Amino acid sequence: MPEKRPVRRSSKAEQTRSGIVDAAMSLFRTGGYDATTMRAIADEAGVSLGSAYYYFSGKEELVQAFYDQIQVEHAVAAETAYDTVVFADRLRGAMDSFLDVAGPFHDFGGQFFRNAADPRSPLSPFSEQSMPAREASTALFRRVVEGSDLKVAPALRDELPELLWLLHMGVVLFWVHDDSDGQRRTRGLVAGIVPLVDRAVRLTRLPLVRGLVDDAMAVARQLRTS
Repeated sequence: MPEKRPVRRSSKAEQTRSGIVDAAMSLFRTGGYDATTMRAIADEAGVSLGSAYYYFSGKEELVQAFYDQIQVEHAVAAETAYDTVVFADRLRGAMDSFLDVAGPFHDFGGQFFRNAADPRSPLSPFSEQSMPAREASTALFRRVVEGSDLKVAPALRDELPELLWLLHMGVVLFWVHDDSDGQRRTRGLVAGIVPLVDRAVRLTRLPLVRGLVDDAMAVARQLRTS
């Protein structure tokens, strides 16, 4: 059986695809996710309905494309966080850079959160459809750990990027509900929680705590494989 090659899109196709995503995000922000139709998105993007469906099977896939787009922009914005080896500074930089990138879409975040909160929804960050964005985000936090001055047991080091991603999801949830100017409360949360995470992770090197961590990692691995 011949090997399946990845589809290469032309620059024009990429522009059309990007235009459809931008149109969808604009309509989701102004009219709401549920009320926006694929026809309205196509009209906003200046393409036919058939073209819109050629690139995206529906609104859920458009949101997945938005997730992917945000992850790419977050990865670029987080680059400056790796200029230091100090773990706390790298983590703070990575989390703050997400708030910078996601800031313009804060109102939109509230529109689709009730759909994303449903564990059966393809919009859930834990869904199979969200796996590419989830893995990209986890890879970013893996880079935060690697090259830092953090010294922890190998078992915890392997699990830490995913644990940091879960922490990131908690911050995103807080951010969605944060109606303060510029979401300053979320930035305050990040500023306060990063030093706590840094200290807690470093404490795992103590013999007594290390045993508890090993037990916790064993439970996590069991849950993952069951």
